[in-house]
Amino acid sequence: MKLSILRERYTPNSTVGSLLIDGQIFCYTLEPRKDQSKGKPYCIPAGLYQATLAISPRFTELKKYPFRVPLLSSVPDFTSVEIHIGNLPHDTEGCTLVGFARSVDAIQNSEEAFFRLFHRLAEPLEVEYIDTQEKT
Repeated sequence: MKLSILRERYTPNSTVGSLLIDGQIFCYTLEPRKDQSKGKPYCIPAGLYQATLAISPRFTELKKYPFRVPLLSSVPDFTSVEIHIGNLPHDTEGCTLVGFARSVDAIQNSEEAFFRLFHRLAEPLEVEYIDTQEKT
């Protein structure tokens, strides 16, 4: 199975895009800003990554039960990059957030989008991040 993250809008605070499942749009995404000049958090490099469905230590602690997420492997200069629940740039340190509505620097309906996405996922799983040229 392949997910594509099409990065469509870059602001000083975030990177907003669309998530496609096997080429079909499914939801919207939010990542940290693309600009690396201020240090982390910033979005991960564009590219193709392998992913597994793994237990997230952070969300397991928050939810009080084993919470599984897509976990990307071999991301240069990053560890523990996940696709997970969140709405604003401060909810991510390099991970990808998902939601069903978006605005500048925010997404909404993240829990619903995450659980619907998670139930559609199957391994082996690839996630490709694709940058566009638009900058705001």
